[in-house]
Amino acid sequence: MIAGIGIDLVEIARIERIATRWGDAFHRRVFTLREIDACSERARPAIHFAARFAVKEALLKSLGLGLGMGVRLHEIETVNERDGRPTLLLHANALWILERRGIGRTHLTITHTKDHAMAVVVLEADGRRPRGPELDADPYE
Repeated sequence: MIAGIGIDLVEIARIERIATRWGDAFHRRVFTLREIDACSERARPAIHFAARFAVKEALLKSLGLGLGMGVRLHEIETVNERDGRPTLLLHANALWILERRGIGRTHLTITHTKDHAMAVVVLEADGRRPRGPELDADPYE
């Protein structure tokens, strides 16, 4: 069962401006070390940072959350499978929320042009009743 869908579009030039202004502090605050390494070794790192930023925003949207609503951006990590497919690796509260809501699988796709990066996240429940924060005190459990 589909438990959530999120999409985000990021202007690459915006990420370049932020990175120029804040430098490594921006990268360390938003991205994991593995993401920083993966993006930094590319010819145009901003494209890949923008794509990973779009993933983070798309995941939050798929959960019905916004920035500052319990998940830090560096808890949402994009890694690549051996065949190159991007996948989500979640940490801390991001992982806890998915587990709590009965979400067993995540699906991710990323694309970009020279100006924009976009990500789509689909959450799939594992058959248990999805739970949200409003259901934390479920009297039937």
